[in-house]
Amino acid sequence: MIHLQNGISPVNPDDFERVIVVWEASVRATHHFVSESDIEIFRPLVREEVQSVPVECVRDDQGAVVGFMIVGDGSVEALFIHPDWRGQGIGRRLFQHAVDDLGATAVDVNEQNEQALGFYLRMGFEVVGRSDLDSNGKPFPLLHM
Repeated sequence: MIHLQNGISPVNPDDFERVIVVWEASVRATHHFVSESDIEIFRPLVREEVQSVPVECVRDDQGAVVGFMIVGDGSVEALFIHPDWRGQGIGRRLFQHAVDDLGATAVDVNEQNEQALGFYLRMGFEVVGRSDLDSNGKPFPLLHM
């Protein structure tokens, strides 16, 4: 049986393709409002993002990325967990690291992603605003927390 490594580690270039796999699997499991064409549009944007900013992750005991996050300017910009690993505390571990160690005080969440919204509410965040469009101008309303 595969287990989780302790701690959080940086993503390195050898991990980039695995990070995209985690992102896409997570989106397919939780973002039911996103179409196949949207995934095709977002995939290269996500690839570019993970190659240009610090990304931190949790790994299984084989060293494979199973969840990752991006934090910038005091905000959690991305947090994705592979669906095979959900419910194991990975999101909580990453989010606590973002808040406690990286100083994150904000997060935007797709309004239609009820699972993520529930997670951030359980983590103690509150909705403080709303935008009709996401950061790419797509009609995916964001809740600002």
